[in-house]
Amino acid sequence: MPEPAAGVLGTPGERRAPVVPAGVAALREQGLAVLVEHGAGAGARYADEEYAAHGARPASRDAVLAADLVLCVTRPPAADLARLGPGQTLMGLLRPDEDPEPLRAAAAAGATLVALEGVPRTLSRAQTMDALSSQASVAGYKAVIEAARAYDGYLPLLMTAAGVARPARVLVLGAGVAGLQAIATAHRLGAVVTGYDVRPEAREEIASVGASVLEADGLDAGGEGGYARALTGDERAAQRAALAGAAAGFDIVICAALVPSGPPPLLLTAEAVDRMRPGAVVVDLACGARGGNAEPAVPGTEIRTPGGVAVIGAGGLAATVPRAASEAYSRNITALAAHLLDGGRVAVDLDDEIQAGVVAAHGGRGRHPALSGPGAPSAHGAATAAGPGEDHGSP
Repeated sequence: MPEPAAGVLGTPGERRAPVVPAGVAALREQGLAVLVEHGAGAGARYADEEYAAHGARPASRDAVLAADLVLCVTRPPAADLARLGPGQTLMGLLRPDEDPEPLRAAAAAGATLVALEGVPRTLSRAQTMDALSSQASVAGYKAVIEAARAYDGYLPLLMTAAGVARPARVLVLGAGVAGLQAIATAHRLGAVVTGYDVRPEAREEIASVGASVLEADGLDAGGEGGYARALTGDERAAQRAALAGAAAGFDIVICAALVPSGPPPLLLTAEAVDRMRPGAVVVDLACGARGGNAEPAVPGTEIRTPGGVAVIGAGGLAATVPRAASEAYSRNITALAAHLLDGGRVAVDLDDEIQAGVVAAHGGRGRHPALSGPGAPSAHGAATAAGPGEDHGSP
């Protein structure tokens, strides 16, 4: 039997690498030959020669797509998914909830699909595999850097011969991984930081990283598994009204609230943004094809409102720090691969809590709700709705 192979696949337009050169050893230790698509690490400035020096073989995209285990960052194009078949496993941030049809087709063709979005985030032994958290941490850091770039003043308090420049007032909405990293980064840069979350336990975490806690609406929406419960319509309206009043007093607002499944919660209406002062900045980490936290935000775009507020749709910030993001992601995906492999082959065990979370399709049928077909029973069960505060990363 030939030696099983892992293929490291690049994604068009993606600067992050699924595996960095130093991560090749972890795959080889599992009994895998490692093929790396030519240029797969170029966006993060990893040359093919570096991979070869660590024991990988640079190869064509065709060869990588024929590997037993195909590793990617974000979902490959539909044409690549159509080439997968029985005996192959695709592993990455596959976004099964978005445009699921190409993934359904790959599942029906017999490919096993492993979505890192499904790593159980409250399970301690899965923490090394948690790509959503690692990428959210990178995005939270970069959100503050982007805000500082767009802001028309200083972040820290500065005392100069010409007078005193007051520090920027920063509000972070959502205290998941990205939000807490944004709070910590803004605090380190000298801003006066306030955080907001509907979960009581998150408010304690906000205070622990040096920020004040915004008690804007009196909501207590703690739920199970670290997520917030779904808000009622009246609660959502009260929340938006309270945040509109609060946001007007800040120079920078960073939005970092996502949910496990479904569109992000709308926290700042266009009217709320209009109430902010000219020169203020809003960075929306949740902004994407399914909406965002700030109503005026446009994915991948910085706009200036008629009132002079800069609004940055920043759902893909982790990819703009490709070296750090790649190093973290490489550790996540190789750790998960090691958990699924037995003698170099993927051995699916759906009784295992981690595998039950990440295996989106296996044996010719979808297991993730979005891939199991209309009306088909879901192997995963219904996801708990999360309010602002539980971010699931910005992959």
